[in-house]
Amino acid sequence: MTESAFVHAYEVAGADFVNAGRASTAIKETLKHMGLAPALIRRVAIAAYEAEMNAVMYATRATMTLRVTPAAVTIDVRDEGPGIPDLALAMQEGYSTATAEMREMGFGAGMGLPNIRRNTDALDIASQVGRGTTVMMTVRVS
Repeated sequence: MTESAFVHAYEVAGADFVNAGRASTAIKETLKHMGLAPALIRRVAIAAYEAEMNAVMYATRATMTLRVTPAAVTIDVRDEGPGIPDLALAMQEGYSTATAEMREMGFGAGMGLPNIRRNTDALDIASQVGRGTTVMMTVRVS
């Protein structure tokens, strides 16, 4: 027997800094309307925002899929981008491949993936250089 779930996908355009953050804000608002705990919403919102910004900064496009069940909130982000050549290095706080232009906009502190890891209960990243990256994150409801 499968548990019922709310599922919604959000499209994210690469290099669209004007609309950056809209998907993660929509996710946050959806979770608020569902009545989930504020602490859980905060963790999901931080992880979703960091993942969305990585997609905006590096990918051509991405799809963020939110899935909410009674047990967990999961977000899968699948992008078409350059991939991550060294995932272990990318997971280190402070490591960044951001361009000078991205840094001028206030991005590229090298905290994206570490913040996702810190705010999720499960994190799985699969990346293929030249093809893209999939980030699967889960926050347990209880």
